[in-house]
Amino acid sequence: MAKLFWRYGAMAAGKTLALLGVAHNYERLGRSVVVYTAAIDDRYGEGTVGTRLGLQRPARTFATDTVFQASDLPAGTACVLVDEAQFLTPEQARQLHQIAVLGGVPVICYGLRTDFRGEGFAGALALSALADQLEELKTVCACGRKASFNMRVDAEGRRVNEGDQVSIGGDAAYIAVCPHRFYTDACRP
Repeated sequence: MAKLFWRYGAMAAGKTLALLGVAHNYERLGRSVVVYTAAIDDRYGEGTVGTRLGLQRPARTFATDTVFQASDLPAGTACVLVDEAQFLTPEQARQLHQIAVLGGVPVICYGLRTDFRGEGFAGALALSALADQLEELKTVCACGRKASFNMRVDAEGRRVNEGDQVSIGGDAAYIAVCPHRFYTDACRP
């Protein structure tokens, strides 16, 4: 039986790099993959999945009105890969689970679990509830401890505690931090 996989982590945990690696492994074996990314995230260009290392590839985009159906996949699709999956709606997460369970196509979703306030994204919460397998991709805080939170910062590097849940940005706008720094604004000595 195919499964829905939810692979999450803080900023800079290598989620997109892992997605591209999975796509490469399928394709080098002559297997076809379908890659999606959120339309709202255009940091690397519309319909482009990109990494901080400079690796990129084209992708289909999804928005809140996108409907995921197995019948929309090209014949022979071996795997569906979704980047920025925190931006899925709960219904889209369920549709992807149905593609895996009922359509027999593995679906691997990558994204953030929580926002800069430590609150779950709707898509991440739904994936956490539905996924057949969950995996945390790890990264480290500046102090060397495991980073499990994302801190939004302004142009001067000061923490931002208020604002819209979604504000697209990379390393200049967010940093991955350990829980102690998330709550105290300082790493434990």
